[in-house]
Amino acid sequence: QVQLVESGGGLVQAGDSLRLSCAASGLTFSTYDMGWFRQAPGKEREFVSAISRNGAKYYADFVKGRFTISRDNVKNTVSLQMNSLKPEDTALYYCAADSRLIFDYKLKNEYDYWGQGTQVTVSS
Repeated sequence: QVQLVESGGGLVQAGDSLRLSCAASGLTFSTYDMGWFRQAPGKEREFVSAISRNGAKYYADFVKGRFTISRDNVKNTVSLQMNSLKPEDTALYYCAADSRLIFDYKLKNEYDYWGQGTQVTVSS
């Protein structure tokens, strides 16, 4: 019933921009905190950014000043605007939803639902 579907990934050159989107269905979107994680081959899945149900925004140090997270509770979407992309940003990007009252946004186990991911590849 619950689905999170990511889109917007692609192959770009270093310095370019991409906008990722996550469409949620089967849940009361406005009551969920939302996060973005990424995983490169052979590496752990890592926290990228998160936005609470009230609009509080959080970012990993390596994306501060480059990425911007936002949500639209009418369209039931969360987006990640990625600017000044670097080759090290190359990864599969996942959207996740969290129903817990206390938002420990950096923890993978915090989240109840995950999308299947969208691939971002940045060439040099």
